[in-house]
Amino acid sequence: MLATLRRAQAWAERRLPALTRYKRPESLPIVLHRRRIYIVPSAFGGGFTVLLLVMLMGSLNYTNNAALLLTCALGSAGTASMLVAFRSLNGLRLTGVRQGHAIAGEPLSLQLVFGGSDHAHPSLHADMEGQTESFALAAHGDRLVTMDLATSRRGWQRLPRIKLWTQWPLGLFHAWSWIHPDQAVLVWPRPETGGPPPFASGEQGQRQRLHQGEDLAALRDYRPGDPPRHIAWKTSARHDQLLVKDFEQPELREEWRLDWRHLPQLAPEARIARLARWLGEAESAGRAFSLWLPDEDIGLGSGRSHYARCMNALARLP
Repeated sequence: MLATLRRAQAWAERRLPALTRYKRPESLPIVLHRRRIYIVPSAFGGGFTVLLLVMLMGSLNYTNNAALLLTCALGSAGTASMLVAFRSLNGLRLTGVRQGHAIAGEPLSLQLVFGGSDHAHPSLHADMEGQTESFALAAHGDRLVTMDLATSRRGWQRLPRIKLWTQWPLGLFHAWSWIHPDQAVLVWPRPETGGPPPFASGEQGQRQRLHQGEDLAALRDYRPGDPPRHIAWKTSARHDQLLVKDFEQPELREEWRLDWRHLPQLAPEARIARLARWLGEAESAGRAFSLWLPDEDIGLGSGRSHYARCMNALARLP
């Protein structure tokens, strides 16, 4: 019996949304209302219904008013729970989708921004590609729901359909709705695992720049040849020997000018993988770098935001 109910529920979940006009991706915000919320009895609800029928027949057969009253009260509670389950989804809004960064083959973090209506939305669940996240919203509240999106290749990737459901409050009814945001996320290319460093060819390759140290690092003993202006006279007066201000040593940094045109021997995807590796190495080492692509020229810069801008440009390449 329970297996039959579960098969019927699964069939209803597949067929009922297909009979409506909400099958294509939709622009944000997406609002759930009575025309797109579906309700079927759960397996527990089916067993509860059978139990009520048995109680009803027994109370009528034995003319037991107390048992009949109990049956009617339980039936009323079950019917009211169907309305509560519908109300938990009704008015729920998806107002935004925020994405993180991920390399192809790694999960990409998505943040779904849900907004509530004039009533609370308790015990909600979001299903996307086999994962489930539970959440609840207060009246007129907002909530971020974080989910991971599987990725396989670089470039733009459309969001899949997301199922929102609840069995609140008694688990007797399964209420659900499908949303399909008309959104795409950008997946970064996967860097190659190894290879040569960038070319060093004057202005177009690696450029070295000398940074003079200006910050005081420590005091050290005087050595012949030290400039007199570096002697710490006040501190030396309290010691038996002269002390000299030791400034930070000059630091040798490299500027990497990465260029699509410097890799003509590689296929386009191999070029992208190599440039992605060089970008990662430059960002990890704290180097300044630039990137030239056929449709975009990104100037010299450093830091995480500059790295993300360059990786986004690689991901958008055709």
